[in-house]
Amino acid sequence: MTLIAAGVDLCDMRRIEQAIERFGERFLLRVFTPAERARAERRSGQARIGAYAKRWAAKEACAKALGTGFAEGVAHSLIGVENLPSGQPTLVLKGGALTRLQSLMPAGTVPHIMLSMTDEPPYAFAEVIISANPG
Repeated sequence: MTLIAAGVDLCDMRRIEQAIERFGERFLLRVFTPAERARAERRSGQARIGAYAKRWAAKEACAKALGTGFAEGVAHSLIGVENLPSGQPTLVLKGGALTRLQSLMPAGTVPHIMLSMTDEPPYAFAEVIISANPG
């Protein structure tokens, strides 16, 4: 395994809560995947906001690890947080985000993304590590 890149993000949960209050469904649809919205909406109160804020932080951390930020075809909606059967979070990239990830991989390797998220109100934190494994 070869380390390719890492990214971190610290998010103020109150900022995400304000964006949801101000822009509502428009914000949620633009930023979060259907699976992310469904997971967050199963919760209430601060747990709901925390679910959204951790996923926001994960998307930001991923964009940093990709080296583009939200440019060059990388958008929030193209980076999705999903959970493995074990509950461990992982990232699923599509479109320009996936294209960028693939461009970082040395020949003969496949990407592996590790994601860690946590929250301690009023903050949410995520770390993304991208590595290359032999293909």
